[in-house]
Amino acid sequence: MPVLDHLRELRRRVIYILLFVALGAVLGWVLYPHTLHFLREPYCSVPQQYRYTQVGTGNCVLIYHGVLDGFTTRLKVSVISGAVFTGPLWLYQIWAFITPGLRKNEKRYTLMFVAASTVLFAAGMSLAYVVLSKGLKILLEQAGYGTAAQLTVSDYISFVTLMLVVFGAAFELPLLVIMANFAGVLSAKVLKKSQRIAIFLIFLFAAVATPSTDPFTMCAMAIPMVVLFEGAVVIAVIHDRRKARRLAEERAASHLEDDVASTIDPIPEALPARVDSWSDTT
Repeated sequence: MPVLDHLRELRRRVIYILLFVALGAVLGWVLYPHTLHFLREPYCSVPQQYRYTQVGTGNCVLIYHGVLDGFTTRLKVSVISGAVFTGPLWLYQIWAFITPGLRKNEKRYTLMFVAASTVLFAAGMSLAYVVLSKGLKILLEQAGYGTAAQLTVSDYISFVTLMLVVFGAAFELPLLVIMANFAGVLSAKVLKKSQRIAIFLIFLFAAVATPSTDPFTMCAMAIPMVVLFEGAVVIAVIHDRRKARRLAEERAASHLEDDVASTIDPIPEALPARVDSWSDTT
């Protein structure tokens, strides 16, 4: 394609993605009360003496100060929920924009890419939700007994959603490594040599990317990422071995030994008509 056609195709895919997210945001707006209750649970699981409770009832509540804070929080949660609900649809749009530049044998991984990326992102978000309860307890208890956190709903939702998105995106690392290996960009030999550096970079990324600064949350992200990365290396090694074996068989078939008879078609094809003179060709 010319460059302008690529830009038009990119614009079309981006419009599709925005439409999918917008439709998902409508569903997220309707389901906002349930989503808020789900996101609030890690904070409410913190011991009562370290969090703010409603006077008279003892219920776990989040507060806000500005008039528009409630609306903007609901809008933010709805859009993020819409992106999560429609994840397989916009992931397919990204892959559909990439596939025209791939070979036929690489295009067959479309379904695997969409399914694996969805599962890995959901697994990362699930782990983040589990870690949030422990991480918040550790962070809020650092102020000591006799203090309580009075969190605003906007700050808390921003912290939680950032945590979920970062964990989900981090779990896509092994899929990117495998896809780079299948495309021939990253070999298993290079991956095996750089394992120690990769593990160090994973822990460094976890320390920087996690919104909280506690080592528990960092290790909760880094250790599963290391396990997934090692699994990706194993898959890359198996893939490269099969590829090398297939290439060796093709090379052996195209270069026969001197004592091996080559296959000959018993019915030869007809030769093209002979051109007798220069005038016939003109």
